[in-house]
Amino acid sequence: MVIMPHDVKPEEQRTGSPREVLLIFLRLGVTCFGGPIAHIGYFRNEFVVRRRWLDERAYADLVGLCQFLPGAASSQVGFSIGLIRAGYAGGLAAWAGFTLPSALILTLFAYSANTVAGPNSAGLLHGLKLAAVAIVAQAVWGMARTLCPDRMRASIAVTAALTVLFATSPFAQIAAIILGGIAGQWLCRSPQVSDDEHIKVSVSRRAGIGALALFLALLFGLPVLTRRGAPEYVSLFDAFYRSGALVFGCGHVVLPLLHEAFVTPGSVSDDAFLAGYGAAQAVPGPLFTFAAYLGAIVRQSPHGIPGEALGLLGIFLPGILILIGALPFWDTFRRQPAAQAIMRGVNASVVGLLAAALYTPIWTKSVKSAGDFGIVLLGFVLLTVWRMPPLVVVAISALGGIVIELVAH
Repeated sequence: MVIMPHDVKPEEQRTGSPREVLLIFLRLGVTCFGGPIAHIGYFRNEFVVRRRWLDERAYADLVGLCQFLPGAASSQVGFSIGLIRAGYAGGLAAWAGFTLPSALILTLFAYSANTVAGPNSAGLLHGLKLAAVAIVAQAVWGMARTLCPDRMRASIAVTAALTVLFATSPFAQIAAIILGGIAGQWLCRSPQVSDDEHIKVSVSRRAGIGALALFLALLFGLPVLTRRGAPEYVSLFDAFYRSGALVFGCGHVVLPLLHEAFVTPGSVSDDAFLAGYGAAQAVPGPLFTFAAYLGAIVRQSPHGIPGEALGLLGIFLPGILILIGALPFWDTFRRQPAAQAIMRGVNASVVGLLAAALYTPIWTKSVKSAGDFGIVLLGFVLLTVWRMPPLVVVAISALGGIVIELVAH
């Protein structure tokens, strides 16, 4: 795949090292609160606005691709950025840096008998949610200005937002993206995009086909091995792998799949499952790290540290494999004039999806009072006008959440 930003020279584009990628994503892994949609906002601010590793079109293309594929979308976007910057080692470094902090926190929670309580902790968590509102609002504002500059694309974005807001199907996001692509093919045609708007991603077609073959082999082969009496670790890995392979759109869709895989057969109690889910909402990083918690407490063998490792590998692996499989063919598709029109429609739909997610669940679950709105407004202005780093906004919002909670009590 090749998607080179027009304002970055080819020799400057891939100059990073896996260590550089790891350190940046480690910082994001401890500061990215708010779920997958907020993560997309954090990534945009870090890699499009601040570091300029990608331009807006390239980033939107990656987001659009990852929205199409099963798996943890924000982790797939992060892996892609690391892959672009420093090859396969960079992709692995991006995944590890973004994933391991929250996995470690949830692991500690799994072994802890007591949970933190009180107004200070409640206010802190509430403030972090408010920070996510401001960050997503900034992402929607910035991407809308670039990707929806005309009436047609703005209309596609609004249609996508309304589709997701009023639909009840878990596949509404995918439907909105497909409809956006169809509308773009008819309404968003323009001269072909030049080659200088591409970024080089070192994934060969042979590697892509191999990754897709492995994805399918594990998806259909693991259940067969489990039914034929394979060791318990194979069935545990299969439960996580199937859950990760069947999730489209919002990462929260994985929860009913994991509930069916672990609570229904009695491997994890309902109370323990819900406690871990609550903790997963409060930590930074991808929601899929909930698998580390389940792997630690599952009754079947292996559990503990080996179970955590199997959980993380099993739930993230399918999304990474299918992403690697799609990348070599994605660029050929997007170079065609008709495909470019489709991608304009898809990009506009992505803006609509972000706008819908900004309202629900992010806004509706976070902004409950005038004080909440004031913190969000302050954070939005700091990000868009003062151009403060997200970490500053997170700190201010967390402090504001604590103050509001103390006043309320």
